[in-house]
Amino acid sequence: MVKNYLLRRVAHSLLLLLSVSALSFLLLAMAPGDFFEEARLNARARPETIAVLRSRYGLAEPLPRRYARWALSVARGALEITLAYDLPASTLLGPRVANTLMLAVPSLAMAWAVALAAGIWSAAYPRKLVDRLTAFLSSALLAVPEVVLASLVLLWAARSGWLGSRGATWQRLAMAVSVLAAGMIPILLRHVRSAVKAASESASVAAARAHGITEARVWIRYTLPLAANPLISLLGLSIAGLVSSSLIVEFILGWPGLGPLLLDAIAARDVDLIMGSVLLSAVFLIAGNLAADLLLFVLDPRVSAQ
Repeated sequence: MVKNYLLRRVAHSLLLLLSVSALSFLLLAMAPGDFFEEARLNARARPETIAVLRSRYGLAEPLPRRYARWALSVARGALEITLAYDLPASTLLGPRVANTLMLAVPSLAMAWAVALAAGIWSAAYPRKLVDRLTAFLSSALLAVPEVVLASLVLLWAARSGWLGSRGATWQRLAMAVSVLAAGMIPILLRHVRSAVKAASESASVAAARAHGITEARVWIRYTLPLAANPLISLLGLSIAGLVSSSLIVEFILGWPGLGPLLLDAIAARDVDLIMGSVLLSAVFLIAGNLAADLLLFVLDPRVSAQ
């Protein structure tokens, strides 16, 4: 049963990844112009030369053939040569992926740690001072877009001298992690509070209290396990939000991750580099949801019985 469920989920993930790549490739092809569009504006660039270059890089081929060639390069583990850098896309993407993970992992851990602690505490004391305070702070953070928050943090760092004359790497990492975590905490906190509060008011928890079980044991044995399922599902969604947010925050704060590289590739209309960045972002998203599904499968017998 475990093997069948795992195979179904992996097959579904691969199909989703294939669909995302095909749709992205189609949308890029529908956009006007290509990498050599600016060359046409140069009076010294001969149309014959541009035509030869487009043919050499496969831009003159039919769309299905171009997609098949790109998909085969992905299957071989070596992405196509980029037009802007004349290097394999995998060579450029490798260090950027590592930098994005260096930013994403601590951001996710920090956001969930704060949201779990504050959400459980708030649910344990509803309508008390701590509940009202966390609700106010989460609403205030939720009202500030991450673009604005990142800009404010960058302005503070520049005026306070936090970055220093050379803009130290660890300072930028700390700023980006703080901004990403602050953007995720309000939404996570509200879901944690809602899930824990609903679990604490369930019939099974009320029955446990009626049997004289201590309050601490009721929370550890009954309430928190009941609240775990929706929070595990939320984990996959939070990874999706983190990937999209990190691309913007990286660009604003100058962190050398996938975000700045993707924006440069879009500006240059470098299809292979764009597709590589989109594919890796989709892999992060799908892998996060797959991990959440598998964890839910292990912990929830109802999912195992399906």
